[in-house]
Amino acid sequence: MFPPEPEKPWWHHLMWALPCMMATGLLGYWLKSPPVKEVETIVEVPQIIYRTNTVTVSVPVTNSLPQVGSEITNLPSNTNNYVAQRGVPVRTNRTAALRIGLTDPNEAARAAPGHDVAALDFVARPAQTDFEVQVALDRLGFSPGSIDGLSGPQTKAALEAYQHCNGLPVTGIVNQATRNKLLLTAPALLERTVMPEDLALLHSLGRSWMEKSKQTALEFESVLEMFAEEHHCSPRYLMRLNPTVAWNEITPGTKVKLPNTALPRPQVKAKLIHIQLAQRTLDVYDGATNLVARFPCSIATRVDRRPVGRLEITNVAEAADYTFDPARFPKSPEALAGGGKLTIPPGPNNPVGTTWMSLSRAGYGIHGTPDPEKIGRTTSLGCFRLSNWNAQHLVKMVRVGTVVLVAQ
Repeated sequence: MFPPEPEKPWWHHLMWALPCMMATGLLGYWLKSPPVKEVETIVEVPQIIYRTNTVTVSVPVTNSLPQVGSEITNLPSNTNNYVAQRGVPVRTNRTAALRIGLTDPNEAARAAPGHDVAALDFVARPAQTDFEVQVALDRLGFSPGSIDGLSGPQTKAALEAYQHCNGLPVTGIVNQATRNKLLLTAPALLERTVMPEDLALLHSLGRSWMEKSKQTALEFESVLEMFAEEHHCSPRYLMRLNPTVAWNEITPGTKVKLPNTALPRPQVKAKLIHIQLAQRTLDVYDGATNLVARFPCSIATRVDRRPVGRLEITNVAEAADYTFDPARFPKSPEALAGGGKLTIPPGPNNPVGTTWMSLSRAGYGIHGTPDPEKIGRTTSLGCFRLSNWNAQHLVKMVRVGTVVLVAQ
């Protein structure tokens, strides 16, 4: 019987292990990525245009925006220039810009395309954009509320009234038949220069009822507020139309693009005012029962304070003042101090706006408001609120004795 085979030494195993290690190394070398060649790229940073507005937009950092130090090449074809907070230019596509709240510096041309605001040879044509539709409706007395370039519920209600008045299918949509009928007879935009007398009208508002009662008038506090109201426009949209204007530091001579919403003096008198609470609209009819105007309105927050039925206009006051009764505001400092009634002077920032029309129910009326962006909501104590510009238009159509019918 042979003796057992002796154990092999450790180095004996290298005879098969070394070839395997060499093969693995060669395979890895063959499969590795080619070397990366570093290239220094010079990026030209655009000049920053500073601006300040009362409404700011925070711009989050996203991977879709080019970073300083990276190569900005081969941008997609739908990439454009936009303006971020404080006027910083940014390049990104329109979808991303809308998502994060950037402003197109060419918004005015986009809102009202095809003409120069200073052109004198404008030819009447159908409204092309939502902004132009709103301007055209507003000029005709069918108010879309504060013009903002968006076709919302108030624009839809104005379109329905216009279609009804012109024998068109009432859809609230700008179909081809409506577009052919709804013409712009003048440019949708105009350019206005800020004048010294504009700035002279501005005044700060008192923060308490007592402080307001001591002022001579409750005027506008800023050019942005003034121009937005005088041109029936949302302040935020006005900033979009003029993204490089420093509204908080505006100076005489600054040129601003504005909606061209000049309204002619109404030629008809109102025979009937019809307020629909559910729709929050105020319709005006002439003596031949033709619908001649529609305005969005706000109604009382509490249902029990909403008057329903037949009323009449009993008094009309333009540049109306307001009587502050502490009993109606029990938590105000004036009421807690035991003060009496106060007379608040007139002006666009008066609690009843610029215009008051009394109704045949004590304490109720149709009036303006210092906050037109809230029109169409349930915000009042019982009265019917209109934007100041619509209240000023309506007051020229009514008289003492005009019937007001309020329906659910």
